[in-house]
Formats: sequence, C-alpha cells, structure tokens
Amino acid sequence: MHASPLSRRAVLAGAAATAAVAGACLPGGRAEAAEPVAARAYRWRNVVIGGTGFVTGVLFHPSARGLAYARTDIGGAYRWDDRTGRWIPLLDHIGWDDWNLLGVEAMAVDPAHPDRLYLALGTYAQPWAGNGAVLRSEDRGATWRRTDLAVKLGANEDGRGTGERLLVDPRDSDVLWLGTRHDGLLGSVDRGATWAPVRGFPAAPSATGQGVTLLVAAGRAVYAGWGDADGGSARLFRTLDGTTWEAVPGQPSGTAARVPIRAAYDRHTRELYVTYADAPGPNGQSDGSVHRLRTGDGTWREVTPVKPGGTGDGGAADTFGYGGVAVDARRPGTVVVSTNNRWAAVDTLYRSTDGGRSWRSLKDSAVLDVSETPYLKWGGEEPKFGWWIQALALDPYDSAHLVHGTGATLYGTRDLKHWAPWIRGLEEASVRQLISPPTGQAHLISGLGDIGVMYHDRLTASPSRGMATNPVFGTATGLAQAAARPSHVVRTGWGDHGNGAHSHDGGRTWAPFASQPVPAEDAPGPIAVNADGTVLLWSFVHGDGTGYAAHRSADDGATWSEVPTFPEGAVPVADPVDPARFYAYDTGTGTLFASTDGGRTFTARADGLPSGDHQFKLVAAPGRSGDLWLSAKENGLYRSTDGGAGFTRVESCRTSHTLGFGKAAGGAAYPAIYQVGSTGTSTAVYRSDDGARTWARINDDAHQWGWTGETITGDPRVYGRVYLATNGRGIQYGEPV
Repeated sequence: MHASPLSRRAVLAGAAATAAVAGACLPGGRAEAAEPVAARAYRWRNVVIGGTGFVTGVLFHPSARGLAYARTDIGGAYRWDDRTGRWIPLLDHIGWDDWNLLGVEAMAVDPAHPDRLYLALGTYAQPWAGNGAVLRSEDRGATWRRTDLAVKLGANEDGRGTGERLLVDPRDSDVLWLGTRHDGLLGSVDRGATWAPVRGFPAAPSATGQGVTLLVAAGRAVYAGWGDADGGSARLFRTLDGTTWEAVPGQPSGTAARVPIRAAYDRHTRELYVTYADAPGPNGQSDGSVHRLRTGDGTWREVTPVKPGGTGDGGAADTFGYGGVAVDARRPGTVVVSTNNRWAAVDTLYRSTDGGRSWRSLKDSAVLDVSETPYLKWGGEEPKFGWWIQALALDPYDSAHLVHGTGATLYGTRDLKHWAPWIRGLEEASVRQLISPPTGQAHLISGLGDIGVMYHDRLTASPSRGMATNPVFGTATGLAQAAARPSHVVRTGWGDHGNGAHSHDGGRTWAPFASQPVPAEDAPGPIAVNADGTVLLWSFVHGDGTGYAAHRSADDGATWSEVPTFPEGAVPVADPVDPARFYAYDTGTGTLFASTDGGRTFTARADGLPSGDHQFKLVAAPGRSGDLWLSAKENGLYRSTDGGAGFTRVESCRTSHTLGFGKAAGGAAYPAIYQVGSTGTSTAVYRSDDGARTWARINDDAHQWGWTGETITGDPRVYGRVYLATNGRGIQYGEPV
C-alpha cells in the first residue's frame, strides 16, 4: 500500500470517542426498534473496483469442496460462492454503533461440520474502542449468533496478518480456542457461546503486546504462537491433552524467529511448518525464517528458502520477514511460504515439493493478468506480484489452486503460473470523497484511501483507466468539480510526485498543478473550485490535525497566494451558482466564514453554532446560491438560505452525520436530499423529497456497513440513486426496486 499520514487504517481513531450511540440489529443478537422503512424498497450493490484493501486471511474448508472464506482488516468477512464465482459479504448487517466489529481478527471452520463458521471481531484494541465479539453460524454465515467478549481485539493493528488466532479443537467440536493480544488464551466448551481464560497457559499477557499470534491443530495436539517473547523465552506452546500446556522443546530462537507468524500441518508427514519474523508485520519486518517440526519425535529443522539480507534491485538492502504458509493436502511434503515486507526485491511465494529441502520462487515465472482490476498497475506498465503477503492458502481439492492476499487484492492461480485477482464481489475501499457529475460518461468520481481517485465509467466494472495518474496518489484528501463547468475537476492527496492535479475532461485525464504551496507536501488537505472553474481554494491539514493557512490560485494552480482570513484547516466549499462566493465552517469555534470576492478574503457570519468536532460537514445545495446545510452529528442538522448569515435547526432530524443531493422527485421543487443520520433512535440512510420536512429510511438492517459518516451524494441524473461511502466496504449505491 502507499502509506500516508491519513491512512485508511486510522480514519476512525480520532472520531471514536464521539461516535453516535444508535440502534443496531445483528441477526441472532440483540436488537432495538428500527426506523420505519420506505414504502418502496431499495436494492444495494457495490460500485465495482475490486479489492483495494488488505486481505489478512483466506481459508479453504478442508472437507467441503469449493468452500472458502476470506477476512479483512476493516471490511468484514466473505464466503466464496463457487456457483456464481463471487465472494459474498457476511457482515454488512453490522450497524453504526457496532462499527468496531467490522474488522475480523480471526476465523475458524469445523472440519467435521462444514456449515459451521466462527468469526472473532474487533478492529481496534485501544482504550477508546469497544470490546470484541465472537459470531457463530450454523449455515456458513447466512445467520449469526453473537457473544460479546470482555476483551478487545485488534483486526486493524500490527499483527493483523498473523493467525489464525481462532481454532476448533481437533478432539472436540464443542471446544474452541481464541488467542487474544492482551488477555492471553481464551477457551469455550459450548461452541463459542461463552468464553473464559485458559488456566495454566504459560505465557503472561501484557497491555501492549501481540499475545497469541496463531493457533493450529497438528493431529490431536494444539499449538499456540506467542508474539511477546524476549531473549531466549519460548515462542511456541502446545497442549497434547487439551488441558496441560508446555513450551515446545527445541524450538528456534533469535531475531529471525522472534515472532511466530503462521503455521500449517502436513498430516501425511506429521510435520508442522512455522513462519517467523522479527516483528508481527505487515510493516516493520527485516528478518525472518521458516522452520519444520517433526511432531512424532520433536526434531526441528530450519528450512528457510532465502535468508533475508544482501542487496536488492537498485542497491537497497533486501530485508524482509516470512508470512503465510500452506501445505498441500494431496501431496505429502509440498509446502508454500511467502515473504513479507520485501520492498527491495519484491515479495514472492516459495514452493517446495520435498519438505523444504529445496525451493522455487513462483514470482519468477508468474504471468499476471489484472485486466479485470486495472488499478493494480498503480499507474505503471506492470502490476506487482504482491506485498503484505501474509494470507496464503492451498485448495485441498486442487493442488494447483493457490491464492495469496496482498495489501490491495487476492491473487489466485490454477496452474502455478498464470495469476489473476480472485476478488470478484470483495470490495474493501475506505471512501473519502464522492462526486456525481451532471454530465459526461461517468456517473461517479471517487476519492479513496490508499488508492487515490477513480473515474467510474461503469458502476458494474472496475474503472477501465485504473487509478488517476499524473500524479498517482495514495490517499485522496480532496476532490471537487466546477458546478457550472463540470469538465473542470481538481483533486489533492498524498503522492510522491505532487499533491494536486486538475482535469479538463471531467476526470478522465489529469495534469499536476504547475506549482504547489509549501504545506502541500506534508499536509495536503481538501480543495474547492468555484462555480466557473476560475479559482481554486486549497486548505491544508496535517495528519495530527494541525491546520495551516489556505492558499488561492486564479490560474489553475500555476501560482498560489495565501489567504490569511480563511480559518486554518477548514474545508472550503464553493457556491454552486456565484463564482465569487466561497464558504468555510470553523469547527473549532462554531463559526461560518464566507467570501464574496472569489476567495481573497473571508469574514465571519453566523456564530454560536456547534463546535469541537472536525467531522462536522458543510455542503451547498446545487443550483442555488447561499443555500447551505450543516451536519453537526449529535447536534443535529442546520440550514442557511442567506449565505451563512443565519442558520436554523432542521427539526425533522435528531442527528446528521453527512448529507448530499440528487435529482428531484417528479413534481418536486427541491432536489432529493440524502443523509446518514437519524430521525429517532436508529442511525441509518435517509432520503427526503420535500426539502427535509419528512424522511424515509432507504437502507435496511441487512445493509448497514458499520460506520458510514464520511460522505454521501445522490445522482443528479437518476432520481432515487444514491452513492454512499463506507470505511472498508467500498462504495455502496442504492436504487429503488
């Protein structure tokens, strides 16, 4: 992934303490009364991009052909549907107040009962995050029962690619084991309905460590990896009877074997393969190794394919750890392992057919076809074989069907040579900005975490141009279109070759700004363009929240001048009709600022409004000058019809998190309004066709997607169609059935 201070991995961290408490429904769990749904139901689908996030685990069922599961760090879990050739999302029912449960720490299946599935949920283990939960299903994830835990899990923290940390005991299907980060090993004797600490587990947990990194069955024994060992302390434990735990004798030690990452058991040879690294990953690893344990006699042997070190392409140090490991259920002694965090020589998979005595790099002969998801070329000529490879699995019914996860996709092969994304149906983007143009081929342009900006020429296929280039961005921080000149689009974000760009063909092609203000490199923030496209206004915000003076350009980014009267760090908003008007809401003081001279100067207008939360959002209604709407979360929704001189609270809403507009209903005088908010107790997606006098809920309890408070917009050309940003489930779009 292209790392940036505004990584998608931390988008909710600063907001967690002020997240709204609202009703949510989890099938099989507790439920509160939901809002009445609209009389006309909605159909919800993903805007197709394909992957875009870190696939942290993939698991083939050992006794059910064609059944597989995948987990992600912030975007839920999926089941592979072999009949349709698609991944089916399993956690879209996770509601607003349960957003922390959309990250999947671990998953487990029962070899003796193919319909059973278990998920350990919890995105963050920080003090501001909620506790984790275990979901258990008897129908492959179609319905769930939930048990809330008294501990926190960390699906989006360091070590999220280790595992699996959840296991069905090989002796008894009613017994489950769950490895936690800070609370040791937990056990259940009733198929996950209740959990308790395992007495006698030798390792002592800490408040900041990795804890149990993996659990694996080897015959009737269970092995547990420990991520917090120092010096010569044990890193691998086992129980042979389900009661007594001990350190595994003769286990490897040293820096290259500091953290057990993953393990796989060859039942034919009775050998356990364990990958190690000097850090949990996916970042920060520089050393690692692979070891094989003959469980029958306790003999260890190092079988590392290539030892980290030396020099890679361009002279950089070839440092890395080892990540995934998978054994072939049909061929004894056949094993595959992955490198991880190998940036100099690029990560690869090594395959051995002789128990690790010799290895072959699969990357060296790989032929990659990313035509279904062109963005994987990252603006270059060829895609990469992988990075952040910690998820790795071999189909137990097909020795040539091998899959591995990366920071953006899941690659699969059927012949160990030709590879393509095995990703259809799996969408994990963290969405930051959405524009639905009034004209042109694309009905949608999006700004995303980690993968920049996309021009969606079709909603049902990954953008044919891939990500916006010239320059390529990691995380997009701003995206804007001139209301009266929609061919003019601008974008800002984190990039290595410039932080801003403009387009004069509606977002198809781009050119970087000829210059950029000094703060742009380290604090690229949101941008606005006035109605006729003649003025740009760029605000700057550092990753730590520090704001800087905004800058103005009247020559398409060739030159810039500081605007000292603009509230530092605020989001600029252009009036959609009057090119001379801009607005900005100072969330620190609760004051609306406005400019009537094309952004040269700003003056305070309405004050005394809600303050203290940078996620308050100001939007301007299309086709009207000075018609402003302020979403102030639990403080409600406010409207101004006089350019911000005064605001009135909209009494039909209890809360409002984000708001947008679309084509008006037939006979209506005002655009359709869409928002994420609440009129009563449930935070949901709503539409109003009468200027916010009344609202209809348009999503349902099966389609909630955790936290959805970033942005929403309707389609100005299609009544009823709405595009919704999620944090880990991509762009959802809904249409009346």
